[in-house]
Amino acid sequence: MTAKPAETPSPGARLECENVTVRFGGVIALDSVSLSVPPSTIVGLVGPNGAGKSTLFSVLSGLRRPNSGRVRFEGADITRMSAQARARRGLARTFQHPEMFTGLTAREHIMLSHRMSTRRSRIWTDILTARGFRPADHDEVERVDQLLEALNLTEISNQPVAGLPLGMTRLVELARALASSPKVLLLDEPSSGLDAQETEQVMRVFERAVELSGVSLLLVEHDVAMVLRLCSYVHVLDFGVEIGAGTPEEIRNNDAVRAAYLGDETAAGVASIEPQGAGS
Repeated sequence: MTAKPAETPSPGARLECENVTVRFGGVIALDSVSLSVPPSTIVGLVGPNGAGKSTLFSVLSGLRRPNSGRVRFEGADITRMSAQARARRGLARTFQHPEMFTGLTAREHIMLSHRMSTRRSRIWTDILTARGFRPADHDEVERVDQLLEALNLTEISNQPVAGLPLGMTRLVELARALASSPKVLLLDEPSSGLDAQETEQVMRVFERAVELSGVSLLLVEHDVAMVLRLCSYVHVLDFGVEIGAGTPEEIRNNDAVRAAYLGDETAAGVASIEPQGAGS
């Protein structure tokens, strides 16, 4: 492995990593990977199973510390910072398998996330006094209702998530993440479990969220057609190494990416560049 030269922080980048390397014993999961997420931008991260995408997400979100390299958030080095501390700075994420409180309703999940980002002390007061959720004020109700409506969750808003199908649960998880008003949101397979109509709806929600709130999105996604339509910049990993990066058009025309994944498919007709199977 040859280390890349040290880089200076990307001007104005919300989130970035520089020369990140992760080893599992003798296996190199990530080899000097660098990535930058500008403000108010949707960036894609794709590659085959085992390419290192999930490992990179864990490094960015603070669940795993790299063997070498740096992670920065708004210019500050957060490489050694915990996931909780990163969340307080405005970094949120979803998971490939939604992690929910099964006894809470969809509305309560969104309300809890909103309160944790705006009125953290109120949450602790509710818990310590055993009162449960205290009544929401007008602004909170309006914000929660907006997210429920945007993701077509209004009709099931008062149902416990334990009884919801995977697609609906994933939409609740997405609404919960957006309710915290993050500066950067890491999205792990956001279209998994969704039908075509729900996927289109989620894409519109992403675009609207960037437009209205200025959030930056970084998504790992098997549906490469979705990535090439939605993202302004795409990174491609293979065996822990970046083999391509650029605009969707540049990725479509990248010889290394086409040779590894796209084959003879036309750029417009690409449905997926990943083989079947679990893991990433």
